[in-house]
Amino acid sequence: MPKCSVFIATSLDGFIARKDGALDWLPSSDGASGGEDYGYKSFFESIDALIFGRKTYELASSFAEWPYTGKSVVVLSSCYPKTLQPISHNVEGTSLPPRNLLSELESRGVQHIYVDGGTTIQSFLRNGLIDELTITRVPVLIGEGISLFGATGHDIRLNHISTKAFPSGFVQSKYRVDNAA
Repeated sequence: MPKCSVFIATSLDGFIARKDGALDWLPSSDGASGGEDYGYKSFFESIDALIFGRKTYELASSFAEWPYTGKSVVVLSSCYPKTLQPISHNVEGTSLPPRNLLSELESRGVQHIYVDGGTTIQSFLRNGLIDELTITRVPVLIGEGISLFGATGHDIRLNHISTKAFPSGFVQSKYRVDNAA
């Protein structure tokens, strides 16, 4: 199976977005982060493909510039058929179960996948398909929103790899998932 990694920011209270999906609490390109990319460019260069849900796809599609140029993207949604169907250039949609989707991508030579979007990350974690988590905590409390982690049905043990504090106050921790498939 391909390696599946998460690279995501959360508020200090564990939310990845506001209830309405807004990300206005995240630093933007206005220089608030001091130009730091927190390792994202290096991570992005290491992946072959991305998998995320429909809501994350719709959000990314609203950006002035498509942020995933040069990478294959798969959108998971119950509104798509079980087979991979083209949505746009380098973007396909499917409702395949995660394990079946990984097998299909592996047959195409995909070795490292970036999994993004709350529901998609939670589904892959429940199925033991996430290998690594990189979580950057932003020093803000938003009080409520979309949680990174939902009910897992079982304990998911993590091995700490590293933690780095940035001058911005961001704290990034990297974990290996013990019980990945």
